[in-house]
Amino acid sequence: MSKVNALLQDTLDWVDARFPLTANWKAHLSEYYAPKNFNFWYFFGSLAILVLVIQIVTGIFLVMHFKPDASLNASGVPVAFASVEYIMRDVPWGWLIRYMHSTGASAFFIVVYMHMFRGLIYGSYRKPRELIWIFGMMIFLCLMAEAFFGYLLPWGQMSYWGAQVIVNLFSAIPFIGPDLSLWLRGDFVVGDSTLNRFFSFHVIAVPLVLLGLVAAHIIALHEVGSNNPDGVEIKKKKDANGIPLDGIPFHPYYSVKDIVGVVVFLMVFSVIVFFMPEFGGYFLEYNNFFPADPLVTPPHIAPVWYFTPYYSILRAVTYPLFGLDAKFWGVVAMGASTVIIAFLPWLDRSPVKSIRYRGPLFKGFLVAFLISFFILGYLGMLGPTPGRTLVSQICSVIYFAFFLLMPIYTSLDKCQPEPDRVTK
Repeated sequence: MSKVNALLQDTLDWVDARFPLTANWKAHLSEYYAPKNFNFWYFFGSLAILVLVIQIVTGIFLVMHFKPDASLNASGVPVAFASVEYIMRDVPWGWLIRYMHSTGASAFFIVVYMHMFRGLIYGSYRKPRELIWIFGMMIFLCLMAEAFFGYLLPWGQMSYWGAQVIVNLFSAIPFIGPDLSLWLRGDFVVGDSTLNRFFSFHVIAVPLVLLGLVAAHIIALHEVGSNNPDGVEIKKKKDANGIPLDGIPFHPYYSVKDIVGVVVFLMVFSVIVFFMPEFGGYFLEYNNFFPADPLVTPPHIAPVWYFTPYYSILRAVTYPLFGLDAKFWGVVAMGASTVIIAFLPWLDRSPVKSIRYRGPLFKGFLVAFLISFFILGYLGMLGPTPGRTLVSQICSVIYFAFFLLMPIYTSLDKCQPEPDRVTK
């Protein structure tokens, strides 16, 4: 064994002389000190990486068999739709790979939304972590683009008509809108050019940007250190060796702890994949099991559940303003509802980070924001009516008020002082 150990050590030394393998291991795992009071909410960062790996691996296998071709085959079925059916029926374990990918898309947004909520309640966007938050928001926008481009690829009814609706929204932008919509479609109507464009973005362009942003997100996090439920900066108090008094090495303590979260996640994920992959029509919509037909419009066109809050905000705008129609201002409101989240580090004026020590004003606004977000998400799945539009408008006002009024109510809020050291 000594000879084997010596050979392994020599190999490691040879690699370290040419690549910082051990240095990176120490910097990002074994000697990266994280706060000792991480709780349940801190599972979702590692789970997001796990789901990203699942999506990439399953996506690679799907690309091996998928054909981005909107033309009709001998049976009169679009080739893209038929290739998905081929994956499901004839490729060994193809049904499992496809269901893992489709379920993984929704799982990705569930995990990311939970991860963002944890950052919101514990103030993980506050100084010195503003850049981490911005990278995270860019990742979120990339995920939305990735999901939108991938949604068209099965070339089902909802894929086709959903893309038709969303792409046409860009035409409402003054001056550049029609040309932008034409460029996205690659044609005057959604068709084969659109499918090939979206396939290229979904498989190559957006994933490359996404991987780069994930790397930047992690590097920025490890540069300034992780936040914690108390909002205490553990780097301010160190021992004689420069080790944070309230920190413990990420490996093995949190790498082992994260395995618990991974096991629970995979159990839930497996139940959904094997027993309810459509999840009642929320993960895979029933209309998408029918091939795209430009001549037959579904009774109700709605995006996937993770887009519906923003879609409700878009539909809530019904009045023209400054000579521009309501459609344009709806697109502006929808875009602003996502972009405004990136400005949280500069909108929050509270003297404390964590919700544990914030006052009733922030907690009240946060509850109102969450309720409005869920209502908007639910209404986005339904067809518009005057009553639903009114509720969407009220919830949209509450949604934006949470952010726009934040400098006021966080300044006036009565907060408790943060502790000097991490509490258990």
